[in-house]
Amino acid sequence: MNSRAEQLKALEKLLDIMDELRSKCPWDREQTFESLRNLTIEETHELADSILKQDITGIRKELGDLLLHIIFYAKIGSEKGIFDIADIADSLSKKLIFRHPHVFSDVKVNNATEVKENWEEIKMKESTNHSVLGGVPESLPAMIKANRIQEKVRAVGFDWEQPGQIWKKIEEEINELAEVIQKGEKDRIEDEFGDLFFSVINASRLYGVDPETALEKTNLKFIKRFKYLEETIRQQHKSLRNMKLEEMDMIWEEAKKFDEQ
Repeated sequence: MNSRAEQLKALEKLLDIMDELRSKCPWDREQTFESLRNLTIEETHELADSILKQDITGIRKELGDLLLHIIFYAKIGSEKGIFDIADIADSLSKKLIFRHPHVFSDVKVNNATEVKENWEEIKMKESTNHSVLGGVPESLPAMIKANRIQEKVRAVGFDWEQPGQIWKKIEEEINELAEVIQKGEKDRIEDEFGDLFFSVINASRLYGVDPETALEKTNLKFIKRFKYLEETIRQQHKSLRNMKLEEMDMIWEEAKKFDEQ
C-alpha cells in the first residue's frame, strides 16, 4: 500500500490533470454540474455492479471514475468561486467529527445500532425542517427509499419490538391483496401491492438483509439461468416459443444444479 505522502501526491497529480483538461480539452471545458449529473449516476451504478460481482479490479476502476467526477465538480465550483476541493474535504471532516461523538468526544455507545441512532438524531438536529425523514432524497429508487425510510424511523424507536412480528403484518397484507383481486377492485390492487412490498422490505431490514442487493442478486441469478436455458435450447436446435413449459422447467432445474456446484 502507498504511504500517506504518496497518496497525497497522487491526488495532487489528479488535480493538476483536471486543471489541464479544463483549460485544453473542448469536451471537458463544456461540462457543467447539470451535464455531469446523469454520468455520475451511471458511474455509481457501474460501481454497484462491480461490488456485487466482487470484481476488485472493476471496483478500483469505478471508484477512480467517481473520484474523477468529484474532482470535476470541485473544479467547476472553484471556477464559479463557490467552493473547491479543500472546502469539500473540510466540510466532510467537520461533519464526520460532529456526527461521531463516540469517537471524537465523550459519548458512549455499545454497538453499531446505537451509532446509527445517534447519527440520525444528530442529522435531525442539523435539518432545517426537523423531520426524521427530511434527509431521504426524493429521487431515490422506490425500494431503496422504502428501506431508508424504515431505517430512519427505526432510529427514533418506531419499529417492531421483535423481527418475528413482521410476519403477521405480511400475512395481513397478502390477505388484503388477495381480497381486492378477488373482488376485482382494480383501483386498490396497486395500493395493496405497494403495502405488501413495503412490508417485505421491512422484513428484510429486520433480518439484516439489504433488499436492493438481495433482489439484484436474484436478478443476476435469474439471468444466468435463463441464458443457460436459451443456450441449451439453441444447441438442441429448438425454439423457446415452440417448447412446453414442462420442457423448459427440466432445463431450468439443470441450470439450478450448476449454481449449487
